[in-house]
Amino acid sequence: MTLPAERDFSENQITASRTGVNMDWKQERERVLNGAKRVVVKVGSAVLTTGLGVDLAVVRSLAGQLAQLHDRGTEVVLVSSGAVAAGRNVLRACCEIKGMPDKQAASAVGQSRLMHFYNEAFEEHGKLSAQILLTKDDLKSRHRFLNARNTFASLLQWRAIPIVNENDTVAVQELEFGDNDSLASLLINVVEADLYVNLTSASGVYADNPDTTENARVLDVIEDVHALNLDTMCGGKTSVGTGGMYSKLLAARRAAQLGVPTLILSGREPDAIVRAFSGEMLGTWVCAEAKAVSRRKFWMAYNTDPAGVLVVDDGAVRALSQGHKSLLPAGVVRVDGNFQRGALVRVTTLAGVVVGVGLCNYTAADLRRVLGMKSAELKAVLGDNQYPEAIHRDNLLMDAVV
Repeated sequence: MTLPAERDFSENQITASRTGVNMDWKQERERVLNGAKRVVVKVGSAVLTTGLGVDLAVVRSLAGQLAQLHDRGTEVVLVSSGAVAAGRNVLRACCEIKGMPDKQAASAVGQSRLMHFYNEAFEEHGKLSAQILLTKDDLKSRHRFLNARNTFASLLQWRAIPIVNENDTVAVQELEFGDNDSLASLLINVVEADLYVNLTSASGVYADNPDTTENARVLDVIEDVHALNLDTMCGGKTSVGTGGMYSKLLAARRAAQLGVPTLILSGREPDAIVRAFSGEMLGTWVCAEAKAVSRRKFWMAYNTDPAGVLVVDDGAVRALSQGHKSLLPAGVVRVDGNFQRGALVRVTTLAGVVVGVGLCNYTAADLRRVLGMKSAELKAVLGDNQYPEAIHRDNLLMDAVV
């Protein structure tokens, strides 16, 4: 099956779709799939591997479909799991894999084999592939983040297809992405993609948990991914992967905040990518937010782990969520953790619900001294070492997926 030629869209059409004017989700889906310039595609272990190792038929099918996207002018960045599973299969006869060091060693064995399979599959279609291994620390540093962006830019300019995985061999717990769904959602910002495709072992997102509901229905669309109760909808993790639908929807939430829609699609359905891009209604379309956050704010919120927590009162929650205000010391009732000025912190309700993350203008110690104080009272306690805002709204991301 082949893809139709890419269509052109006027600037007016693009602007209307981004603001949600006169365009329903089906029109938006068609517009994005027809006009996507750069796509991040993520495939997990549950799709790529079986109990016997990497499924070469899936690798070849995936490479062939992505080559068709590439031929029509769409740049593709592939995020692929499967290294640990591939290595475990090779080592099964001779080695017992127990703890994290063994898992990292298995990834080292499996990653080279996985890339060999991809290289051969893409070469059959005349495509150049490239391996990129990342840890969270590579994106945490702004300097290294920009270096990574420049590397991707060069590869894409050369018409290569970057294949990305977490660098399991050197990653320690505090530097792990947790799963490749999280990694892929951050790469959307790195490469400035306009579409995220997440390939899963399911047919899409189910309206009910398919493990407990007979004939569970696949959702065609999720228009407000932030409104979902993920604990109710999502089952547990798959046996060979580290993710599951829960992590896929968290990644879709991040993408939506950046103004990027997500297509959650079966990775084992024959030609599913090609068919979806040709107009067939497969999978679940997750709509982007009409008003995207800035790429700077997205990087700030998701490439550094929060160093503490600010617990705020109900009035502050309303001011932040409804009035889009800055967080003032008057609204903070408790500070958890010890952090320096400029650290990323979570903002939670009295009940512990996370409402956002932001950069705190105070050290934890100084903020504890002025809890609940009005702006006019701050100078008497801290002198000139005070700010009107605990977190300025320009440095605050509401509904952060953390």
